Amino acid sequence: MNILAWWFGIRFWKRVLGGFALGALAGWLLGPAAVAWFQPLGTLYITLIKMIAVPLVFFAVVHSVSSLHGLQRMAALGGRTFLWFAITAALAVGVGLLAAHLINPGLGVGELKMAGDYKPREVPTAVKVLLDVVPANPFKALTDGKILQVIFFAGLLGLALVKIGEKSARLRVLFGEANDAMIQVTRFVLEVTPLGTFGLIAALVGGYGFAQLLPLGKFVLALYLACIVQIVVVYGGLLLAHGLNPVKFFRGVFPAMQVAFTSSSSFASMPVALRSVTHNLGVKPEYAAFAVPLGASIKMDGCGAIYPAISAIFVAQYFGLHLDASQYFIVLLASVLGSFGTAGVPGTAIVMVTLVLSSAGLPVEGIGYLVAIDRILDMMRTMTNVTGQMLVPVLVAREQGLLDLDTYEHASGNLGAAPAEPAMGGQQPAH
Repeated sequence: MNILAWWFGIRFWKRVLGGFALGALAGWLLGPAAVAWFQPLGTLYITLIKMIAVPLVFFAVVHSVSSLHGLQRMAALGGRTFLWFAITAALAVGVGLLAAHLINPGLGVGELKMAGDYKPREVPTAVKVLLDVVPANPFKALTDGKILQVIFFAGLLGLALVKIGEKSARLRVLFGEANDAMIQVTRFVLEVTPLGTFGLIAALVGGYGFAQLLPLGKFVLALYLACIVQIVVVYGGLLLAHGLNPVKFFRGVFPAMQVAFTSSSSFASMPVALRSVTHNLGVKPEYAAFAVPLGASIKMDGCGAIYPAISAIFVAQYFGLHLDASQYFIVLLASVLGSFGTAGVPGTAIVMVTLVLSSAGLPVEGIGYLVAIDRILDMMRTMTNVTGQMLVPVLVAREQGLLDLDTYEHASGNLGAAPAEPAMGGQQPAH
């Protein structure tokens, strides 16, 4: 039996899930030794994903904007996209507050030790964030992986190609071909996902242990519960309200959710997310290429909404403080607006919690108690982020007639990422 035909005959999500399970087993059996043995494998995978993300976004956005025929069309789609970003973020804050009040993560936890590597973060001003969206040097933005700056420059270039008209026809074709080439490179890299997942999870389970987790177990439970409710109930409900089957959606985006959970990086998950919404769910690539990278930069329901909401309740309970109605409103407003206002800032989750706590008048030092378990929290937060980043393009595409319903109804968890070779079971990569 041909081993490659057997391997690629297994659905992509099953291969990733197998890598996750085997990695957890290896980490448990080997303990700390698993870090030295398998962390390089995970690091290599994350590096490969980051390698393709920036050129993929650049060529995809240029091709997308030049294909959508100008500013008016992009403005209409952008407005709907931002509206749904805000609506789902507000719902996520509510879910986080509800879960925190049900579980009371700050009560009865005893004396906690602040993480030794905790350093207070400075929240950037709105003006600074806005100015940082515009790259002083677009080539440096490309090399530094500044996604929002890359989107800004690529969008401007795409609009210029539209403005030039027929004189830019050959250049538009060239960008389209470059976009196709990057999609093919993405297919190659995604085949490493099961191995990368194995390495990341083995190192995490082997090196982390449960000693740091137990004192804050209720906080972890509250966050995981809130994220599950946000994904299943809120996102599922919005899909039903748009006449879409939630099961089809989750089946189609499951590969990207897996990558998000194991990598804890929206940036690293973006190529898989982009391919999931186009290849599996039928969102028009011209719109998805704009919406998904934008969402990876500013759409953070897990890190920017649920996590700060639960953290605010935790800190208030731990320090014996009472939150009034105005403080709850401030938590809601700061979480929704702050996720847009801190776009592209490193360590977004910590910055967001700092912003929300300081806005609500709560002790910012409380963040230091949560840093020790941040890796466990970040896995679920990121999976929620990425799921929301894929949900909104589907909702907007449904509203704007940019969703292929036939593709959506036949959604599968297979990305069609394998190159088209007979040895791979005859699977043809679809775009």
